[in-house]
Amino acid sequence: MITVLGATGTVGRKIVHRLLEAGESVRAVGRDRGVLAELAAAGAEPRSGDAADVAFLTEAFRGADAVHTMLPYSPAAPDFRGDQARLGAAIVAAIRQSGVRKVVALSSVGAEQEAGTGFIAASLHPQERRLRALEGVDVLFLRPTLFFESVVAAVDVDDPTGVNADVVAPDVPVAMVSTHDVAEAAAEALRSRDWSGGEIRELLGPRDLTYAEATRIFGRAIGRPDLPYVQLSGDEMIAALVQAGFTADTAALHVEMGHAISAGTIGPLGGRTSRSTTRTRFEDAVAELVGNRQEVP
Repeated sequence: MITVLGATGTVGRKIVHRLLEAGESVRAVGRDRGVLAELAAAGAEPRSGDAADVAFLTEAFRGADAVHTMLPYSPAAPDFRGDQARLGAAIVAAIRQSGVRKVVALSSVGAEQEAGTGFIAASLHPQERRLRALEGVDVLFLRPTLFFESVVAAVDVDDPTGVNADVVAPDVPVAMVSTHDVAEAAAEALRSRDWSGGEIRELLGPRDLTYAEATRIFGRAIGRPDLPYVQLSGDEMIAALVQAGFTADTAALHVEMGHAISAGTIGPLGGRTSRSTTRTRFEDAVAELVGNRQEVP
């Protein structure tokens, strides 16, 4: 049995399907009951509950040969850091109480830094520290870089006058990765359980891209080859994100992370290697990204 926390999210859902396709027994833990029903129909054992409830998580983890963990978050949370700390502590307590010995933790490139990286420092750095403090548990930290989806998240495919905007400098090469490749790496690790201690595996996509290049590729896919990428100031980005539902605090964390990306502060520990270089190109993922957006009513 393998338990997947965050099973109804973008990555977790893919992990569950890959594990089921490989013939594994899967316990899917998530918040979206509709997606849980879909996963149950595919053969998973669904569990719906509060991710900050230690008793619920302990039962969800109990008896599992391996567990996938991640920190769900909401940019609208009034106390983002406090919420992340409570969720992180609950996950660690449940691992300890359930007796599980193999854990795959979804983290991020740059999680070794304790400050200056926005969301990463506020959430994933302290969670890695909590997990490393567990005794007798082998934790694999999967550290992907930026997801393809996040790079073009602000583009409205139905708006011919829109732009792609963020605070990241337009011409800085950035590693970007497909969520399919992240899910594939997680599923493979959960099945093989071939790590010990606190191992780190980075997932960097096939090549670095600038935000300007990624925007041009996406623009061509939606019939807008002239789609521009616009670099906003920190204040402009915060205002836009707050209007979209972020709190001022989480908007500021997004801006801090973007500035760290531009400065090269967030990056792989050991450079790009054959193992950290994944196969799905941004060009190959664009058709799916566009199709998914057009299906949304």
